[in-house]
Amino acid sequence: MFKIRFSRIFHLVQPYLAALAVILVVTLLVVAIYFTDLGMQWVTFLTGILIAAVLGMTSRASQAEWINTRRTAQLTLAKDKLEQETLLRKKATENHQQVLLQLQQTERAFGRLIPHQLLALMGKNSILDVKLGDQFELKLTVMCTDIRNFTSLSENMTPQENFNFLNSYLAQMTPIISSHRGIIDKYIGDSILALFTQTADDAVSGAIHMLENLEKYNSGRARAGYAPMQIGIGLNTGLAMVGTVGGTSRMDSTVIGDVVNLASRIEDATKSYFSPLLISQNTLYDLAVPGKYDIRFLDRIRVKGKTQPLSIHEVFDNDTIKVRDAKRSNKVKFEAAVAYYHLKEIQRSIQLLTECVDTTPKDIPARIYLTRCEQYLTTGQHYSTGELNKQMEWKREFQVDIDTIDLSHRHLFTKVNELISAFLAGDTRTIRIIWAYLASHLIESASEEEVLMYRHDYPFLKKHVQEHKRFIDDFTALKEEVDAENYDLLHLSFRAQLLLFDWFGGHIANSDRHAARHIINARPPADSDIGSSTMQMRQFLSADSDDMLSRDFSITPSPQSHKIH
Repeated sequence: MFKIRFSRIFHLVQPYLAALAVILVVTLLVVAIYFTDLGMQWVTFLTGILIAAVLGMTSRASQAEWINTRRTAQLTLAKDKLEQETLLRKKATENHQQVLLQLQQTERAFGRLIPHQLLALMGKNSILDVKLGDQFELKLTVMCTDIRNFTSLSENMTPQENFNFLNSYLAQMTPIISSHRGIIDKYIGDSILALFTQTADDAVSGAIHMLENLEKYNSGRARAGYAPMQIGIGLNTGLAMVGTVGGTSRMDSTVIGDVVNLASRIEDATKSYFSPLLISQNTLYDLAVPGKYDIRFLDRIRVKGKTQPLSIHEVFDNDTIKVRDAKRSNKVKFEAAVAYYHLKEIQRSIQLLTECVDTTPKDIPARIYLTRCEQYLTTGQHYSTGELNKQMEWKREFQVDIDTIDLSHRHLFTKVNELISAFLAGDTRTIRIIWAYLASHLIESASEEEVLMYRHDYPFLKKHVQEHKRFIDDFTALKEEVDAENYDLLHLSFRAQLLLFDWFGGHIANSDRHAARHIINARPPADSDIGSSTMQMRQFLSADSDDMLSRDFSITPSPQSHKIH
C-alpha cells in the first residue's frame, strides 16, 4: 500500500523535477561563464549539458508515464462512475417493478370490491376511472343464495370457526360462479348475490354445478366429523341498473331493481318447498333451450309490494338419479295435480298427488301439496293467489301511454277475458275460435311494437324480440293442443291463464313499459316509410338470429296510430 502511494506521489512531482533540472542547467552555465576559470568553463558547460540530457530524458519518460497514469486514473474514474450508474439504474428498475407489483396487488384488492367484469361493462379500464354515480342498464339474471339454518349451525362455533366455515364454503362456490361468467356483486353474511349478464343459461347451469360441488364439500365435512349443510338458490331475470353508490369517503358497486328483490323472495321460497333451486317464469322464458334442464312448474306466489303474482319453477337436476327419473316420469301428472289444486278440484288433485308420492316418496313438493289438499278438506284453507278463473282487471301498470300499443293490449285483454269465460263454460268451439284469433293478433301486435322500437333505437330491441318469440312459441304450442282436441280442459285452462297472466304481469307491465319510456323520451324519428323500417329491422336482427324473424313483419299502420301521451 505504501509503495503504491509513493509511486503515485512520485508520478505527480516528476514534472516539477524536470523544471528544476532546467533551472539547474541554466544556473551551471551562468556560473561557468562568469565565476569559473577559462579552463574549467568547458568542463562545467559539458557537465551541465550531461545533467540536462539525463534530466531531459528522465523528464520525457516521466511525462509519458504521467500522461499514461492520468489516462488510467480517468478510465478508472469513468469505470467507477459507470458502475455507480448501473447500480442506480438496477435499483431504480427494482423499485419500479416493486411499485408495479404493488399497483397490481392494489388493483386486485380493489377488484374484490368492484369486480373487473363490472369495470368492463361500465367501459372503464381501471378502478381509478370509476366515479361515484357511474351506472348502466342491462338485462341480467340475478342469483341469490343462502345457507339453510345457518344460525343453528353457527351457534356451536367460536367466532374464528364461524369465519373459517364461511370462507371455506365461499371458496368452494365463488370459482364456480366465475367459471359460468357470473359476477359476485356482494357477500351478505352467509348469502351470495351474483349477476349473470350474458345468458340465463349461465345462471341455471352455474347453480346446478354449485349444488353438485356442495355434495363433494359435504363429503369432506362428513369425513371431518361435521354435519352436512344445505343451501337454497333463487334465480330471476330482468332489467336492472348497475352502478356505484356511496359518499365522498366510501363507494360501492350495487345492482338496483325489482329483479333483485324477486330473486331474494324466490330464494326464500326454497325453504318452504325444501327445493334447493327455484327459478322465476322470467328466467324460464329466457333460457335458450328449457328442455335441456329438468324443470317443472311449482307454484304461484305473491311478493310483498307487488300486485302481480309470480310463477316459480323447480329445477331438479341435482336430485338423486332415482328421484330425478321418477320426477321426470311424473312431471305431467304433478303439474296437472298442482293445476287442479289451484282450481279447487281437490279430489282430482289428491288422486294424482297420491300416485306421485307412491312412486316417489322423496318428492317433497308433492307431499306438501297433498297436505294442502287434506287441509283444505278439513279447514277450507286454500293456498292460492286467487286470480284464476276470474275476469282480469285492467290495471294502470298495464298501460304504456302509447296509443297504438295500449289499444292493442286492451283488445288482447278483452279477448283473454272472453277465453276465460269460454273455459269456465267448457265451450270448446269458442275456445278454438278465440285461440286462433289471439295467435294472429299476438304476432301482429308484437311486430308493430318491434318496428316502433327499432325506429326509436331502443337498446334492448333484440332482447325484447326474443321475449316475443318465446311467448308466441309457447302460445302456439298450446294452440296445437287445442286444435288436436286432445287435452284436459281444466289443465289447459290453468296453463293458458298462467301464460297470459305472466305475459301481462311480467312482459307488458315491465318490458313493454320500459320500452315505452324510451320511445316517449327518445328523439322522434324522421318521417319514413314503415315498410322500409321493417326491412331495415329484419336486416338488423338477422345478424344474430334468422329463426327469430320467421314471422311476418309487414305491418303498415298509419303514422297517426303511434300517438304518444
